[in-house]
Amino acid sequence: MKSTLGVILSSRDFFPAHLVTQARSEVLSVLAEVGINAILLSEDLAIHGAVQTYQHSRMCADLFKAHRDEIDGILVVLPNFGDEKAVADTIKFSGLDVPILVQAYPDDLTSFDVANRRDSFCGKISVCSNLRQYGYSFSVTDLHTVSPKSDDFKQDLIKFMGVCRVVRGLRSARLGAVGARPNAFNTVRYSEKLLQETGITVLTADLTEMLGPAAKLKDDDVDVKKQLDLIMDYLPTKGVPTESIMRMAKFSSVLKKWMADLDIQATALQCWNSLQTNYGVNVCTLMSMMSETLMPSACEVDITGVVSMYSLQLATGTPSALVDWNNNYGNDPDKCVLFHCGNWAKSFTPDARMEYANILATTLGKENTYGAINGRTPSGPMSFARVSTDDQLGMIRAYVGEGEFTDDELDTFGSRAVIKVPELQDLLKYIVKNGFEHHVAMSGAASSQILSEALGTYMGWEVYHHNA
Repeated sequence: MKSTLGVILSSRDFFPAHLVTQARSEVLSVLAEVGINAILLSEDLAIHGAVQTYQHSRMCADLFKAHRDEIDGILVVLPNFGDEKAVADTIKFSGLDVPILVQAYPDDLTSFDVANRRDSFCGKISVCSNLRQYGYSFSVTDLHTVSPKSDDFKQDLIKFMGVCRVVRGLRSARLGAVGARPNAFNTVRYSEKLLQETGITVLTADLTEMLGPAAKLKDDDVDVKKQLDLIMDYLPTKGVPTESIMRMAKFSSVLKKWMADLDIQATALQCWNSLQTNYGVNVCTLMSMMSETLMPSACEVDITGVVSMYSLQLATGTPSALVDWNNNYGNDPDKCVLFHCGNWAKSFTPDARMEYANILATTLGKENTYGAINGRTPSGPMSFARVSTDDQLGMIRAYVGEGEFTDDELDTFGSRAVIKVPELQDLLKYIVKNGFEHHVAMSGAASSQILSEALGTYMGWEVYHHNA
């Protein structure tokens, strides 16, 4: 589905109006080029379709109200100085609470005459001052003035649409917490109330609500057979007992129905040790499959971990995974090993195959731990994010950053990767001194600028952007 922006073309009456007509054409062309729908005043309702009076503000606001369910964000375009009150009033009267991007046209040194000068450089400062006075959070282009036809502006747009996706997605997120957190992991405790304040709803289910119905399903149940086919088609299962795969299929059938009934977009599961003790499998493969299809699933009932995964996914449009900051890599201070036993989406592990969970098997038995994924992530770009509720301070905090997957030698098992992050030791100091969890979410695409803006500016969370 295409994203949609409400566009405010603003003008001040004693500045050249023909610049607005030019801007309208250029902006609409660029938005169409990058696949964004635009909602803006028509030219017959206002002078060149620009917002420059109180009446124009009312008309534009009414238009935005009529399309409020479609509009992901607002783009303010300043072909000339613009009218700062008209811009702020339009947003106020519309009632929209969406990200705002402010763009200003650059002046041409050869066109500083009265008929062609813009003064948008100055006007942008006035517009942004008014937005702040009205209490609105907003984003700006990387360059203070930038032409919509430039590649710089297209990058601004792409980043801004990522911000819009993250904000819209998180403010309406419905997450499923299945089972109790492992008793040994205080680290994954979180505050449902702090999350709810930002629009994130957590829905819970006891693990028995999955295991009981799953145990009653017949092998020839239509949906069980469908889930079984999906599992068998997903990755190699050589050496895995058929009974274990059938149990996964039944669990998947029950879990997906529960998610569909409650409109749940992401989950965090109690992946050990009740599942192994009472049901005889690992459900890592099921979690991987959900993450691969953009329904991220975190282990160890790490709800803020799956918030981190979902944020990355919304920012990049690609699968995410939850990992452990797990091992140093020799003596290299900027490299480390990421690991889980493992449930990463197969996008991260092209060589993935189903096996048993080596570490859990030492206490729970090999026969009870089939379903884990063994695979190595190859070299490429990566970004990371972690969201955490700080109950003591009554706030939500996050850190974000970027690095790279490397092909450095690594002889071990599970889902695994070697990464390089500039000044990693400084990041690790920040993590441990601020009480963050040992889990972090990762993506195979750049996203830290999008997340820093979305989580900090619009969600109102405290964000540390590593190496920003």
